[in-house]
Amino acid sequence: MIDVSVVIPVYRSQDSLRELHQRLTKVLISQKLSYEILFIEDCGGDNSWEVITELAESDSMVQGIRLSKNFGQHAATICGFSYSKGRWVFTLDDDLEQAPEYFPDLYNKALQGYDLVYGVNSVRNHKSWRNISSRISRWLFNIAVPSLIDSYNSYRVIRGDIARALVRFESPFPFVDGYLFWLTNRYETVEISHDSRSYGVSNYTFRKLLTHTINIFVTFSDLPLRMATWIGLGTFTLGMVWLMIIVLQYFFGGISVAGYSSIMASILIFGGVQLLVLGIFGEYLGRMNFKSSQKPLFLVGQITEDSK
Repeated sequence: MIDVSVVIPVYRSQDSLRELHQRLTKVLISQKLSYEILFIEDCGGDNSWEVITELAESDSMVQGIRLSKNFGQHAATICGFSYSKGRWVFTLDDDLEQAPEYFPDLYNKALQGYDLVYGVNSVRNHKSWRNISSRISRWLFNIAVPSLIDSYNSYRVIRGDIARALVRFESPFPFVDGYLFWLTNRYETVEISHDSRSYGVSNYTFRKLLTHTINIFVTFSDLPLRMATWIGLGTFTLGMVWLMIIVLQYFFGGISVAGYSSIMASILIFGGVQLLVLGIFGEYLGRMNFKSSQKPLFLVGQITEDSK
């Protein structure tokens, strides 16, 4: 057992890996800790794996793991957990927006009796659309998943046995922080700065963020199902009231010719609601099907030790 395992999911970050390794190694050596650095390459299509192999050959503390295909950041992170040996696991992104120099602050806070410590940013140097969408998503998550704090992110120190326990979750739509808050409520935060990206551009598009948000809602909350129930009840009530009004108008002579507009409006309203409710149920049924098929969360294609 070593002190710290550093898990870094890698996706199209060939330009930042050498600097990240240099700065991270300097921090860990200064703390006089036994450590390992695990780079999990998620098949981004650039030369990241060649850089990781080079780092592993020059530094015995580095191990590279390459997945067989692109499984996503959270699956790659959990893969790293499964190979970790540390009493504590430190995770951060590969783009240097999260400075590794803040690790001692999180580590020392964790030693005070916490299972999980996040490095949180008061200001994030993302594009305005991403900051706004992130705030909206986190606000919705607080409603749907009350146990999830709105300051979660990928810069964290986790107790090693808890991190490795995440491998036991079998959902095909993994969410590391959702799993962590299922396993522990002993967490704390430390404020850190958010640096600007020095290399490349963000790999998170609006489509990816939207898909991630939907996965969290459907996997970790029954709020969409409850919303479907209330929508169905509301439209049923509205339809009954509408029917009563039409019947009363008929008996009192208020209806002479059936109206095309009212018929089309009712069809569109109730038809749209039915499709919405069916779509919500379909999302849940689809995830049940994926889980029952027992597809692996990730599959390792290559490890740097194989090439040494």
